[in-house]
Amino acid sequence: MRAILKPAPRKGLEFQDIEPPKPGPGEILIRVLRGGICGTDLHIYDWDKWARGRIAPPVVIGHEFMGVVEGWGAGGGRYSAGQRVSAEGHITCAACERCRTGEAHVCDSTRILGIDTDGGFADLVTVPASNVVALPDSVPDDYGALLDPFGNAIHAVVPAQVAGRSVAVVGCGPIGLFAVAVARLAGASRVIAIEPVAHRREMAAELGAHLALHPRADDVQAEVHRLTRGHGADVVCEMSGHPDGIRLSLDLCRSAGQLRLLGLPENPVEIDVARSVIFKGINVQGVVGRQMYDTWDAALRFLEGGKIDLGPVITDRFPLEDFEYGFGKARNGDAAKVLLALD
Repeated sequence: MRAILKPAPRKGLEFQDIEPPKPGPGEILIRVLRGGICGTDLHIYDWDKWARGRIAPPVVIGHEFMGVVEGWGAGGGRYSAGQRVSAEGHITCAACERCRTGEAHVCDSTRILGIDTDGGFADLVTVPASNVVALPDSVPDDYGALLDPFGNAIHAVVPAQVAGRSVAVVGCGPIGLFAVAVARLAGASRVIAIEPVAHRREMAAELGAHLALHPRADDVQAEVHRLTRGHGADVVCEMSGHPDGIRLSLDLCRSAGQLRLLGLPENPVEIDVARSVIFKGINVQGVVGRQMYDTWDAALRFLEGGKIDLGPVITDRFPLEDFEYGFGKARNGDAAKVLLALD
């Protein structure tokens, strides 16, 4: 079968013909139709510091995908052949205290598809049946491949109870753009997007941002305070991982407000904890993955209702064998979400 492989501990990926996987007990075999390129895949391609400490090649990459059920191993036949599905990419132990108390998204034994085990940038992938999520007919294939990052945005925004509150989203890559749409639909009184790339600011406005600002060209703090009666944003979602974005997020968050940190910095970030966190009484929450499986149900409900259109965020589609073009588009800022079409 076709696959995009990290073949060895070096920069780059390869398009290869490899042996297809066979589903083991409790596993589903999925024929992949769509895959989404994300920042993690770019880190793996570049073989940066994070990837060198995390990835053990060879491994098929890709954790954002959808497809149809091709088969199953013993005990895995809870879905029908040909049924359209997506899958949670975090494979947890299901036995630890975190897993047993509704916090499986922070299971210490988590393995991730496309990182610790072969992922979805291939014709076929095996996934534990418990991780498979059936797709309603009303959810298009492209959107089904984006439930992972869309779920990240939901997990960042919805638990903050943003209805009637002001929300600032710092960094409008695909997940930040999704967060703008979710915050607006969830009833935020003001949604303010902060993003340096012009076409992404335009997308944020299309998805519901009341105001889209450039972090350096605009007086962001003055504008946010103007729209929030001088208080600052009630909820700030930091999606960039850039040190300046993190520090700006702390400045924009009102006293006793909520800071939701999802963006991953490459290196440790220096902040003034006393001034920016303690004396302001800010509630800082790290956001990882998705709440399994409440977030998935919420994502499907948002999409089934037709009130969130993910289409504007999808800027490019490439065949699997043209993945180099796709990775180039995802890297250079001209695109938002880039999909690989395996069909």
